[in-house]
Amino acid sequence: MSAERPARRDLDGRELRIAVVCSRFNEEVTDSLLAAARRTLGELGVLEDKIASASVPGAFELPVVAQRFAASGSYDAVIALGAVIRGETGHYDLVATAAASGLARVALDTGVPVVFGVLATDTIDQARARSGGALGNRGEEAARVAVEMAILTRRIG
Repeated sequence: MSAERPARRDLDGRELRIAVVCSRFNEEVTDSLLAAARRTLGELGVLEDKIASASVPGAFELPVVAQRFAASGSYDAVIALGAVIRGETGHYDLVATAAASGLARVALDTGVPVVFGVLATDTIDQARARSGGALGNRGEEAARVAVEMAILTRRIG
């Protein structure tokens, strides 16, 4: 059995169930990430009724809800979306690190792919550029990664 990466054209999500958990903090940015992720999942064939979503206050809270989705056994992948923007204190570093570590742990503990779609930027302009601006939309990228990883882990078994 081959575990090769499927080509982009082979990303067929018709049989997949995907969960999306999105932070409300920096809502201008996260709403755009979420819209792009949902749109892209649809374009890849994931049926609307097979996409579950939940909203959490901030990026720090993403891992616990991602863990619930992943541990349920009902989803082929989980997408975590958020935006942590540097401020005047070290809080940014704590939140970004906790979100990344927690989401990685969820994936490793459950075996369910958890896609890190959390922007960690120095400025709001950088976040805007990555959530539908000049540098694309990380929500779209996260959806593609989720479908690819779900297909890959199904092939591996």
